[in-house]
Amino acid sequence: MNKFTKIGLSALAGSLVAFSAQAGSLSASGAASMTFSNGDDKSLTHEGNQWTMGDSVTMTGSGEMDNGMTISVSFEIDNDDTGGGNVYDSHSMTLDTNGFGTITFAGHGGSSAMSALDDVTPNGYQESWDVVTGAETSTLVGGHSGDNMFTYKSPDMGGATVTVAYLNASDAVTDKSYMDFSIVAKPEMVDGLEIGYGFGETEETTGTAIDETAMYVKYTYGSMTVGYQVNEADGPNASNDLDFTAIGISYAVTDDLTIGYSTSESDNGNDSDVQEATAIGASFTSGGITVSGSMNSVDNVGFDASADRDGYEFGVVFAF
Repeated sequence: MNKFTKIGLSALAGSLVAFSAQAGSLSASGAASMTFSNGDDKSLTHEGNQWTMGDSVTMTGSGEMDNGMTISVSFEIDNDDTGGGNVYDSHSMTLDTNGFGTITFAGHGGSSAMSALDDVTPNGYQESWDVVTGAETSTLVGGHSGDNMFTYKSPDMGGATVTVAYLNASDAVTDKSYMDFSIVAKPEMVDGLEIGYGFGETEETTGTAIDETAMYVKYTYGSMTVGYQVNEADGPNASNDLDFTAIGISYAVTDDLTIGYSTSESDNGNDSDVQEATAIGASFTSGGITVSGSMNSVDNVGFDASADRDGYEFGVVFAF
């Protein structure tokens, strides 16, 4: 098996500065990270140097209107850790309707309702398919992320929230539009239970459509959380079809230490080998410091029978 080792050192430096200017306020937060990667496949490293650094600054301004609604604008400047310079990245505008939910327009960096449901099963640190490069490519069912996206999120309705997203012409060549929704419920009569469902449809310029669904259930009892998830993509061609299943379990040993195990399978139904992934992870928090680690193993990476890889990741996060 090809061995891939990745050790990450993340330093998260956050600051919150707020001031009022008549009816508005402005806040700023920042983050920085360092990562060390090593592996036989040089494409998994960054131009031969295993050390990388990323940083970002997010500015958010908000103000209340006379009718009680609040409007906010957020934008992010971050560093391209693949060798580029500073990038003016995600930016969005959000209207809080004061009791009827929020409406967001993301000029860049928008995420759909299904994007949040690619894999929500519990784990100790990272998802089973993460860490190993290539394991997530074309093996997940996770909606769309893109520019100029509208998103509506409802208020809490007896333990349930609904999210709806719309993206016009997500791909100028093949996709005419994309729309999805999700509903996440935490029934008050069953403490610790969470159920989620999502559906999305991509309308292509050819008149055909690709449908995506996601369903999951999680249950927490005491210090233990277990979860099961099934995602599916169905399109006019076999290349559009994908079945994804995941199971995960996490256990809070103490208030500061959590361990977890997760596994997943991806099947494109095209006579290819099923991608199978497993991960064991742990996270420990002491004050503002979190130390995390994960060991991941993926067989048939990207449905390639000749690609079996192991990945390891270790991270330290400083938050203050």
